[in-house]
Amino acid sequence: MAHQITSATNPLIKMLKALHAKKGRAETGLFLAEGARLALEAADLSAWPDILLYSPAAQERAPVRDLLERADAQGVRLIETTEGILAQIAKRDNPQTVIGAYRQRLAALDALDGALIVALDGVRDPGNLGTIVRTADSVGAGGIVLIGETCDPFSVEAVRATMGSIFAMNLARASLEELIRYKQARGAALIGASLKGAALGVDEALPERVVVFMGNEQSGLNVEMEAACDRLVKLPMRGRADSLNLAAATAVMLYDVWRRRGYDGARA
Repeated sequence: MAHQITSATNPLIKMLKALHAKKGRAETGLFLAEGARLALEAADLSAWPDILLYSPAAQERAPVRDLLERADAQGVRLIETTEGILAQIAKRDNPQTVIGAYRQRLAALDALDGALIVALDGVRDPGNLGTIVRTADSVGAGGIVLIGETCDPFSVEAVRATMGSIFAMNLARASLEELIRYKQARGAALIGASLKGAALGVDEALPERVVVFMGNEQSGLNVEMEAACDRLVKLPMRGRADSLNLAAATAVMLYDVWRRRGYDGARA
């Protein structure tokens, strides 16, 4: 059953607004995901929010009405509120008419499985991280390993950039030593992006299992990380540009690995 909140000073609304800060997310274990589309995608993956807020206008759409009914059956706390309060929670002038507060979930490293895994070290930009999560989802990667001081994947900015893939992709945090043990146990090749590497041959085959390892935006992989890699790969450049944005470079790496497998599993 839905409840109505119209006051911005309500303690629940204050708590939800605090989820923009890392401290608020750490204290509650929750994160914000905006939009009916994301909520519907999450529901299809059986990921239900603890709290689901919506404006009266949202109920005019049949898919949202169905979502609210399903969420109510799942015991989700439903809150009808104003667009003004939704704007305060989202910190946007034109907010989505549906906002969910979801439970943060990180997988154990050993739970990640698949022929292609992504490892990221020290990513600073949440937009880059979110875009990489979306790209990893698009190629069917088995998960993402966050190494070092990588930014929070559950920040509002990162979640927005995932476009819903935050609910489809397994994320794990690990140290470099744990990543090395993981790749050894799985018989995977650790392939790092580095200016010290060489471009892959056009038709060069790769091992059955690959972990693509990307460094941070400023300095890439450090010396210890490069030494841990089985192969260092440099993306070739032809024009005046001498580098790519981290999210773009990761996309090129992931799609090149997938291409060498004939885009196995691609939808028609």
